[in-house]
Amino acid sequence: MKQITRLTNALLCSVLLTGCSYFGGDEDDAAIEPAELAKFESEVKIVRQWSAKIGSGTREYWAGLRPAASSNAIFAAGNEGNIVAVNIETGKRLWSTDLEVAVSGGVGYGSGLVMVGTIEGAVYALDANDGSIAWTAQVSTEILASPKTNGKVAIVQTVDNKLFALDATSGEELWQHDGDAPILTVRGTSEAIVTDNMVLSGFDSGKLVAFNPSNGSLVWEARIALPKGRTELERMVDIDGQPLLVGDVIYSVTYQGRLGALSRGTGRSLWFQDSSSHFAPAHSGDKVFVTEEEDTVRAFKAGSGQAVWSNEQLFLRRLTGPAKLAGTMAVADAEGFLHLLDPTDGHFVGRVKVDGSGVSAPLLSVGNSLIVQSNNGSVSAYKIQ
Repeated sequence: MKQITRLTNALLCSVLLTGCSYFGGDEDDAAIEPAELAKFESEVKIVRQWSAKIGSGTREYWAGLRPAASSNAIFAAGNEGNIVAVNIETGKRLWSTDLEVAVSGGVGYGSGLVMVGTIEGAVYALDANDGSIAWTAQVSTEILASPKTNGKVAIVQTVDNKLFALDATSGEELWQHDGDAPILTVRGTSEAIVTDNMVLSGFDSGKLVAFNPSNGSLVWEARIALPKGRTELERMVDIDGQPLLVGDVIYSVTYQGRLGALSRGTGRSLWFQDSSSHFAPAHSGDKVFVTEEEDTVRAFKAGSGQAVWSNEQLFLRRLTGPAKLAGTMAVADAEGFLHLLDPTDGHFVGRVKVDGSGVSAPLLSVGNSLIVQSNNGSVSAYKIQ
């Protein structure tokens, strides 16, 4: 049922973007078009450090195949099961493993393990040194988010809104939590934050829940947004982006709901602001950044939630969530452009074409570099020179 409702919602969303004439307006009404790119004077020079081919590409509806990083390597996956490790400085291939399965969630890295999940609900944990399979496990259904580990437990969230804790050394199931999925949800799943003393994840109900990693007992839960409206479509408040932990504050945003800041220890709310996003927020300086629906990029004061600026010039260009790059805020779009914005006021400071196949996977900030995986299966590192 969960997969059916997600697919139904995807179809509904596509209908909503077909233009007013579909709903009985003037047949001559033009279809809604993505914004054309406005010209501007570049203030920074964006340089590609390296590029590596992973193999198979990333299908847009499996956009959870975000790369992961250790101190010396980038790990990336294609949807046909090819997992690759490349040197973080040069992009030189270190190892490659072909699982020969349809990978839909990943890549997660932690404590020497590289982890991915499949459309059939299988979890693969690979040795980060050579790509050999350390263990496999089976959970309830499709995995759209990256598995995460603290070295003791590996956390996997599935498309049916369940959270599984597996033994990080063997893959044996330790505990699970059922998130009580609503009737209709967005196709996507929140990535968990896993520390030594907390597992934190968002659910389709709009709740953020903290667990004890050793036994799955509830530490606290907080509702980021309440469902509103009379139809199931209007009442969707999914948390699909990973919560963001900055010091002792957690930031999380829902679809058709709110962006919130909460206390890490107790889940006490610090502030809320109306917002709607499928993506994880980003943080830089004293601000939190969100890619909202219709591809508006907004900035909020991290301490108070006050809206600072909004950039609407990338309307309907199907942006990724934001990520920081050397004093700028970056987003990429479905045509393969990487856009850099000034975090103080949101104006464009740089732009580069990554790849014509487009970018759907979340961007990854690593030090002063930005790792971008394009839809054709290439992974590239960019920096500001």
